[in-house]
Amino acid sequence: MKKLTYKFSNSSVDYYLAGSIAHLKEIVDKNSAIIITDENIYNAHTKRFKGWNTIVLKPGEEFKVQETANTIIEQLIEMEADRKTTLVGVGGGVITDMTGYVASVYMRGIRFGFLPTSLLAMVDASIGGKNGIDLGVYKNIVGIIRQPSFILHDMVFLNSLPQSEWENGFAEIIKHACIKDAAMFRELESNTLKKYQAKKTAICELVQKNALLKTKVVQQDEFEKNERRLLNFGHTLGHALENQYELSHGQAISIGMTYASHISQQLNGFKETARVVTVLEKYGLPTYASFEKDKVFNVLKMDKKREKSEMNYVLLEKIGKGVIKSIPIKELESIIKGL
Repeated sequence: MKKLTYKFSNSSVDYYLAGSIAHLKEIVDKNSAIIITDENIYNAHTKRFKGWNTIVLKPGEEFKVQETANTIIEQLIEMEADRKTTLVGVGGGVITDMTGYVASVYMRGIRFGFLPTSLLAMVDASIGGKNGIDLGVYKNIVGIIRQPSFILHDMVFLNSLPQSEWENGFAEIIKHACIKDAAMFRELESNTLKKYQAKKTAICELVQKNALLKTKVVQQDEFEKNERRLLNFGHTLGHALENQYELSHGQAISIGMTYASHISQQLNGFKETARVVTVLEKYGLPTYASFEKDKVFNVLKMDKKREKSEMNYVLLEKIGKGVIKSIPIKELESIIKGL
């Protein structure tokens, strides 16, 4: 099992990108580790959790709230977790967010690591140290940037993923290609979801490429002052849609990228909207949608990327090159309403 170590501003993260959950006992002490997972993963892979202290949560974004964090903390107290305890989040983005958030506030911060089990968590949610919870319709409005100690990939978990979760993960892969990697975009154009599902080496290489692409962006700008904002392509409108319309993260981001491409056309002269839309649809993702513009804009304007009366919006100059444009809120409102 190969280890790659990446340094961040005040910590470093060990990546084990082609490992197995069986290797977990080599990374953490079984006696002082507590796994946090959800019912779906626990039930599909029960044997793999044998002998580990485990907290099992209800699955779903609706449980990514403070109440769940309180429940986990109460269980940690019961289990006598102390400052030597390591929390290990085994799951998708909700589990990694929840684990990192609780580990950051329990006893003012204990060690944690991730074993992401969904495609989306492998290429995006587990990387970069963003850990947070939702409050009502406001996604990740409460949280912290704190890096995990390690990230361990076990591709076997992808075998139990439903089709919708594959599509969900490809939204973030397409996003990375749009903002940073024109060659990867062309690869996605010439391949299909079925091909990646059938060919283990292809998906393994694609996952690693995306994990490292995101890591390098975060290394340059850990606390999202500049470059890291590019990773929000499709997310400003996407997040506003996600919690109001019960969409999956990937579906919401896909719609967000579609409209961000159109806004890029209006404000940046971007000429490849059709290519973006075609690739999104090819991987089973929604593109155009009708939504209540006023209702969505009211949530959108509370986005964390707003600075006073302007919103930092991620647009495309060309495929493979994202840019950040500061758009006055009033102008953005009329653009959104005109979509």
